[in-house]
Amino acid sequence: MSAQKKATVVSSSVATLLLIVKLFIGIASGSVAVLASAIDSLLDMAISLFNFFAIKKSEEKANEFYQYGKGKIQAIAAVIEGTVITISGLYIIYVAIEKLIAGSSTSLLTPSIIAMLFSIVVTYLLVVYLMRIAKETDSIVIKADALHYKTDLWSNAAVLLALVLVYLTELDFIDALFGLGIGVYIIYSAYEIIVEGIRILLDRSLDGEIVAEIGEIISNHPEITSYHWLKTRTDGSTNFVEFHMVLRPNMLLLEAHRIADEVEDKIMTLESNKKWIITPHFDPYDDEEMNNALLHGKPLETLKKEVD
Repeated sequence: MSAQKKATVVSSSVATLLLIVKLFIGIASGSVAVLASAIDSLLDMAISLFNFFAIKKSEEKANEFYQYGKGKIQAIAAVIEGTVITISGLYIIYVAIEKLIAGSSTSLLTPSIIAMLFSIVVTYLLVVYLMRIAKETDSIVIKADALHYKTDLWSNAAVLLALVLVYLTELDFIDALFGLGIGVYIIYSAYEIIVEGIRILLDRSLDGEIVAEIGEIISNHPEITSYHWLKTRTDGSTNFVEFHMVLRPNMLLLEAHRIADEVEDKIMTLESNKKWIITPHFDPYDDEEMNNALLHGKPLETLKKEVD
């Protein structure tokens, strides 16, 4: 089992444990904040299970129908996860407002406080683990999971603070106010997850720093005259790179292939935890202007006349 899949199994198991503890205490005590945290744990469990199958699918080898693999399933999972988190945040806000209007009370404060302390410790350990796996694998799904549980950590701390304040002041509306704040924070945290997933689905280029380093690797090769049309994208686990490199017109194909291999090997070291698909194009002269003109719909005959 890969590190990514193992991480989703661990996170879903932890979410299940926290769900049982919080749901029991939340229903028994009538605390909106604890119940909101229980609902969040329920969604955590569902999302982590979904992430497991998403990662499993994304790791399948390319075939004749999916010739670039299924890596973008991870981005789809991230968008779905962010959307579900947003919905859970909206529901928490609704429950908090309902309690503010109804003015219901909170009981069993001591067991609730103990349950939230337990939840904070367990969630912290899970976040540390997920952040380590995310750093090792650079998986967008594990990054999203780590970010999600990190927001859970803060929301659990807020719930604990709310319960302590209710215990000290006997003002039950504090619980609802904190529940409202947690709902808003959860929605805010989901935005980053959704945006990152959408960027991958829309084939956004790699980070500017990596693109610049790729350009330096190509241009610094002593046998490459120049390069153009450098294009990059990622599906979350595999980086795709295309570029045109200008070589001597009389160069043997064997030499050109050797140069391409040398460039590709150096590019792959930029992110060694990712797979790379690099497609170089050999040019005997710089045809960037002609290619750009064709891209913008200029007729080929017109271009030939201009070149002649």
